[in-house]
Amino acid sequence: MLEKLDSLEAEFNEVSQQLGAPETVRSPELYQKIARAHSELSPVVEKYREYKRGLAEIKGLKEMLAGDDAELVGMARDELQNLEAQIHDFEEELRLMLLPKDPNDGKNVILEIRAGTGGDEATLFAQEMFRMYGKYAETQGWRMGVVSSHHSAVGGLKEISATIEGECAYSRLKYESGVHRVQRVPETETQGRVHTSAVTVVILPEANEVDVKIQPKDLRVDTYCSSGPGGQSVNTTYSAVRITHIPTGEVATCQDEKSQIKNKDKALKVLRARLYHRAQREQREEIAATRRSLVGSGDRSEKIRTYNFPQNRVTDHRVAVTSHRLGTVMEGEIAEILDALIAFDQAEALKTEKIG
Repeated sequence: MLEKLDSLEAEFNEVSQQLGAPETVRSPELYQKIARAHSELSPVVEKYREYKRGLAEIKGLKEMLAGDDAELVGMARDELQNLEAQIHDFEEELRLMLLPKDPNDGKNVILEIRAGTGGDEATLFAQEMFRMYGKYAETQGWRMGVVSSHHSAVGGLKEISATIEGECAYSRLKYESGVHRVQRVPETETQGRVHTSAVTVVILPEANEVDVKIQPKDLRVDTYCSSGPGGQSVNTTYSAVRITHIPTGEVATCQDEKSQIKNKDKALKVLRARLYHRAQREQREEIAATRRSLVGSGDRSEKIRTYNFPQNRVTDHRVAVTSHRLGTVMEGEIAEILDALIAFDQAEALKTEKIG
C-alpha cells in the first residue's frame, strides 16, 4: 500500500507543477484535464501526508518513553495510545481511497420507475417513489427533469423516465436498481386487507457521445402527438418523439417538452444511457457472486426493499437495514439506507482487493 501511495504522491507533485505551467494556463482544455487530475489525487495525498506526520510523531513519542522524566513518559504513553488508534483509522481510510473507482460514479443519472404487480396500487406507489427521489435530489442540490411519463387512470404512474443531474448522483443512487415492494391497505380496500404491490426502479449512468457512438442509420425516429393522464391529448402537434435503435431494439420516448427538437435530444440521452448500460452488463458478467447477490446487480427481478406501511417499516434485504421511520423515508430521507449500502459495498471490495 505504501508503494502505491508514494507513487500517487509523486504523481500529485508533478500534476501540481503542471497546473501552474504557462502552457497549461494558455490551454483551457489542458487546464481542465490537469485540474481534474489534481482534484482526484488531492484527498488521498492529503490523507497520506497526515498519516506520515502521525508516524513521525509516534517515532518521537517512543523516543520520549526512554527518558527519565516520569511525568513526560506518562504523557507520552497516553499520547502514543491515542495516535496509534488514529493511525489505524488512517490506514482504513487510505485502503478505501485506494479501491478501484467505478468510472460512472461521477456521472448524472437516468432514473426509470415502472409499476409492477398490484394494478392501480402499484402505479400510486410508483408516483410516491418518484416523489421520494425528487425530495432526496433536492437535499443534494441536484436537478431533476422528466423525460417521459405515462399516468394511470387513478393518477399514479405506469412508468416514468427522468434525468438527475448533480455531483456524484450515480455513486449515491446506483444501489436503488431493483424491485421495491410495498405492503399496505389500499384506499379502495373495504375489508382492511393488506395488499402487496411492486415497483421496478432502474438507475442508469448518463452516457455521452464518447461512451456510446450511435450511427444515424441505426435509428428510426417517429413523431406523434403527446398525451396526458388517461390518454388525454395535450396538443395537436407532432412534438412527441420515439427513437428506436434498430440493431438492439431499444426504444426511448420523450413528450415532456413542447419542442420536437428538445424531445429528440432527451430521448437520445435516455437511449444512449440504455445502450451504455447494455454494453457494460455484457462486459461485466464476471462480477463477484457475493457482491452481486448481496449488494445487487441492478437486475430488474431483484426484490431489494420492502416498505411496510402498517408497521411503519422500511427494510433493505441486501444489508438487513431496517428503519421504523417510513414516513420520513418517503419524504426523501434515504441517506441512512444509501450510506449502509455504500459501506457494505466498500467492505466487500476490501475483502477481494489486495491493497497492502
